[in-house]
Amino acid sequence: MDSSLFVVLLAFYIVVNSSAFLAFAYDKHKARNNGWRISEGTLLVLAFLGPFGAYGAMRMFRHKTQKIKFYLVPLFLVLHISGMIYLAAMELNLI
Repeated sequence: MDSSLFVVLLAFYIVVNSSAFLAFAYDKHKARNNGWRISEGTLLVLAFLGPFGAYGAMRMFRHKTQKIKFYLVPLFLVLHISGMIYLAAMELNLI
């Protein structure tokens, strides 16, 4: 992969994970203050796209940890890690 494309994709990935983290943190803040909340569907989409940020926020703020559908977040994390390992193996010509 071209190094400039890698840098762009990495920057995008960091932004998406940061956005997921901030969305979960904001939703927790609004939950404490009885404010307008982010829909669970939106949070799950953000978790699918940025599972590192979502999982980190879930743990840090103890948010959505009891909701069954949010058990998907660790699964999304495993899928992303597996994809990264696969892409790295392909890049190193191991596959």
